[in-house]
Amino acid sequence: MEGETSKSSITKSLLAVKQQSGKSYSQIAEETGLTNVYVAQLFRRQAQLNPDTSSKLQAAVPNIPVELLHEMMKPPMRSYDPNLIQEPAVYRLNEAVMHFGESIKEIINEEFGDGIMSAIDFYCSVDKVKGVDGKDRAVVTFDGKYLPYSEQKSEHMVSRLQRQ
Repeated sequence: MEGETSKSSITKSLLAVKQQSGKSYSQIAEETGLTNVYVAQLFRRQAQLNPDTSSKLQAAVPNIPVELLHEMMKPPMRSYDPNLIQEPAVYRLNEAVMHFGESIKEIINEEFGDGIMSAIDFYCSVDKVKGVDGKDRAVVTFDGKYLPYSEQKSEHMVSRLQRQ
């Protein structure tokens, strides 16, 4: 498991390699077949690089050292700096989810039943579009698997069945 200092130095190196490439996350995503947010997560050590995808990433970012590719294939320590909320873009995203969250939850319940959207089996992307007024707009897509809550019947509880 990587420590915060190690994660920080690896992330710093990865971001420097990405910057040297001159490519955006969206460009790298297009070349690798990943979403732009997932590519950003990889470079920030918030996601694990699949060995089958490493050759695509290396082709997209040829200056990435093999040692860093190997680091990216290790399970990351998924964490964040609690001060990140002070960053205005992050604050506004949080504000939007909090403001619209109750309505989104109600619509999920209407459409699917009692459950939640997974953040594990989850895709996320950011796209730039023109609004009807011709101004740039950011489209943030959350695409998560629906997970229904289950009725907790004691007869289905494996730990209790094993005691018998």
